Amino acid sequence: MEQDKFTANVKVLGERIAQLKESIVTEEATKTSLIMPFFQLLGYDVFNPLEFTPEFIADVGIKKGEKVDYAILADGKPILLIEAKSINEQLKKHDSQLFRYFGTTTAKFGILTNGDEYRIYTDLEEPNKMDPTPFFTFKLTDVQDTQISEIIKFHKDNFDIDAISKTASDLKYLGHIKKFIGQEIENPSEDFVKFVISEIYGGMKTKAVIDKFTPVVKRGFRQYISEQVNNKLSAALNNSVTSSVEDEEFLEELIKEDSIETTSEELEAFTTVKLLLKNSIDTSRIYFRDNRSYFNIILDDSIRKWILRLYINNSRKYITLNDDEKTTIDITEVLDIYNYADKIIPICRKLQIIQEKL
Repeated sequence: MEQDKFTANVKVLGERIAQLKESIVTEEATKTSLIMPFFQLLGYDVFNPLEFTPEFIADVGIKKGEKVDYAILADGKPILLIEAKSINEQLKKHDSQLFRYFGTTTAKFGILTNGDEYRIYTDLEEPNKMDPTPFFTFKLTDVQDTQISEIIKFHKDNFDIDAISKTASDLKYLGHIKKFIGQEIENPSEDFVKFVISEIYGGMKTKAVIDKFTPVVKRGFRQYISEQVNNKLSAALNNSVTSSVEDEEFLEELIKEDSIETTSEELEAFTTVKLLLKNSIDTSRIYFRDNRSYFNIILDDSIRKWILRLYINNSRKYITLNDDEKTTIDITEVLDIYNYADKIIPICRKLQIIQEKL
């Protein structure tokens, strides 16, 4: 299966889910509108009960006739069980059913889904007993490219039980590690701060010292991440945007402590705009202002001379341009801004002309 094509198809389905989710109110509608199309993308014939069986019977102990919503079969035996819930339901309380079914069949993997979020389980901790936590979780409305490279392993053409089982452990603990790091970056614990400063501060790690270093550790992580984002964007577009002095000013602006946190995506947008304007204007004149509603990219640090505004919410990502029509453009990722250089450069030139006339 060609991954680029698969990636594009998955993202199209994610967009479709975002559009339809408010109008879907039942579990059956979720199955037919969202879940079955996803497994079609994975190469399964969802209308062939010998391959994709609805209402698969999984007898549990003395309880007969227990049914799981779907089972994917190979050589007549289930290899993957699917428990479906409505798009409007949270999945946290619904894994018990899948847990019961798992141990009564030959299936190696179980999926709990509401059509957007997918939780994939296996038996890492004890053979033939489903783990209480999934080893891989993703949301189609917010799927990452790194996740798609794992999702494609469940495609019919690629499905290899042994290969997926070998990577399941790494995926599970990688997810826990990323979650832990994210939590510690946002709200460093005392133990984490103590660990970080153990190599740079020789004094006693008292409560007062830890409290003093906590915001410094947090800013340090944010600064490091920002540097990586900026460097990767510059390298990807094969040029450098800022001098070393400008880099320092950019990072100082980034780590200002206020109630609004500038995200990595917003910083990507800022750097992208500077890159596409580098041949049209001195890029030191390009600034950003962040607020709760949108991310402003402006000229000469003047809010009245805004070039574009970036809006990011759970279901939509788009920019508004400061042209005569205040054009709004939906984007998939912030780097897509670079595709609209022909619209953005004239805006900047117009703002410069206005400035010169003042």
